[in-house]
Amino acid sequence: MLNQYETVFILTPVLSDVQVKETVEKFKNLILQFGGEMLNEENWGLKKLAYPIQNKTTGFYTLFEFKANPTFIEKLEIEFRRDEKAIRFLTFRLDKHAIAYSERRKSKNTKTEEKEN
Repeated sequence: MLNQYETVFILTPVLSDVQVKETVEKFKNLILQFGGEMLNEENWGLKKLAYPIQNKTTGFYTLFEFKANPTFIEKLEIEFRRDEKAIRFLTFRLDKHAIAYSERRKSKNTKTEEKEN
């Protein structure tokens, strides 16, 4: 059975746009390769960190929402630890309340984008 997860990860700010895209694609492909299903991807861009990490004060934030087998999460986190471009990551399983909140948040973002266009 697939559980629904959300992962936020921060990439080092010294990367070019191309390197950021390649790294994000690498992690997305890893999820798909192990039978996961991508539900949502949000690129939050370069943001200031709450505290310095590895002497860096900013980082590229990305959010993935996906379904995956619970045994896959360990593999994903090992890949985050191995990749020196990723300076922080957090993965958690969404319960029914978090899933409902996520749906409301996504629909609100969609309505905001439609108004801007």
